[in-house]
Formats: sequence, C-alpha cells, structure tokens
Amino acid sequence: MTSKPMLCTLQFAYEGRSFEENFATLQALVEQTPSNSIVLAPELCLSAYSYDKMEEAALFSAAMIPNLAKLSTCKTFGLTLIEKTDAGYMNNFKLFHHGELIYTRAKSKLFTLGEEEHYFSSGNTEEISIIDVDGIKIAVLICFELRFPCLWEQIKGADLILVPAYWGKLRKKHFEVLTTALAIANQAYVLCANGADESMAKGSAIISPFGDVTIDDRSRLIMHAFDASEIKKMRRYLDIGLNHNAANGSL
Repeated sequence: MTSKPMLCTLQFAYEGRSFEENFATLQALVEQTPSNSIVLAPELCLSAYSYDKMEEAALFSAAMIPNLAKLSTCKTFGLTLIEKTDAGYMNNFKLFHHGELIYTRAKSKLFTLGEEEHYFSSGNTEEISIIDVDGIKIAVLICFELRFPCLWEQIKGADLILVPAYWGKLRKKHFEVLTTALAIANQAYVLCANGADESMAKGSAIISPFGDVTIDDRSRLIMHAFDASEIKKMRRYLDIGLNHNAANGSL
C-alpha cells in the first residue's frame, strides 16, 4: 500500500430497499474509489436491520462474500453483515484486502434501544484488537461499541480506527463528538461510515489525529488521504505513550 492511501467513507440510504439494490449501490460507490484506498461502508448496508428476514439476510450475505472480495481488488474494504453461526445470528465485521477476506469479528456491544439482543448473539470484546494491513495498524469499533471508553483503551496504538455505524439522527451530535474525541484521544485517524436514511444521523467522516474533520452530509462518497506523518507528529509532540507505535515505524 502507498504511504498515503485514500481513506473513503460511504454514506447512502438502504432501509426498505432490496438486498440486491443495496449491493448494486455499494458496488457502484466502491468502484468510484481509487486503487490502494481504504473504504468503509455503513453498518449492515446490504440488509439493514431486517429482523423479519434474518435467514434471508444471512443467506444473501453468504452468497455475496465472493463479490465483496472482488470489490476489494487493489484496495481494502470493510463492512458488516448479518451471518448465521452456531451461536446464532451475528452482526459480523468483514475486512477484505486485495481480493481476500483477512479479518472478521462479531459486534460485541448490542444496542438495547434497538432490541438487538433479541435477534443477535454478541461477540467477545477480547476479540477487539489491532491488525496490521500493509504497515498500517487498523482497529474496528462497530456502532454502539463507540460509547465504551474501555474499548478505546483496548485499541490504543492503532493508526486507523474504522467505525461502521447505523446511528440515529436524534443522537447525531453524540456520533460526531465521540468519533472526533476518539481520533484525538487515540492520536489516530478515524474513518466512520453511517447510513443516510431519513432516520439516520449521516455524519460519515474522516477525522485526523489532530481532530480535523472531513465531512459532507450531502455526499455519498467522502475521501481524504491518510498521512502517517500526521500520526507521528501528534505522538511526538503530545506524548501519551504511543509514539513508539506510530504508523510505519518508530520515531
């Protein structure tokens, strides 16, 4: 991966639409992103929270894995899917890189106001960790997990934190404040993607380690370059113990 890959966040409406239509929208947007980019889609962007169609959604997710892998040719691409496991239905994050599935984990903090616990099994918070993708240390917090400061500590040292979300508009300020605070607290880039339906907060953004926000609620695709030197700069001059973990090597 280049030293300055493009960070790309998607923001589109998908509630009440067919799974096939949502995949077509996703495909069209991902294909607009440049090579060597890192792309994030909103939470459950193929199915939304289809509580009345969980089996259908899980079967569609399984069928789409090869297509999703193909979308990641020459780039890195992440999203969450409804999947059926021995433990029940799970909201699983998937990270694809250069045509291969390289990482998966289940959402560990289920949103009780959305009754998620009645339909999904939760993952294990111990699985929330940092993975290395071409020298960039990447971590993931799925929607409601963003509200748990203990998880921020767990992923300290990540260069890039992905936050796929399905965040309601009544709590829009919370989403924007928390994602910005996460970037500043962890001295990392935050790439967050949220839905654009009427009930959703939008707020998809790229936030720098300094807290600068690239955001456009009118756009379906928002891009900003990843710059490892910005991470190094923050960790050098405001040393909270992360400077030895700065992107692409020590200081």
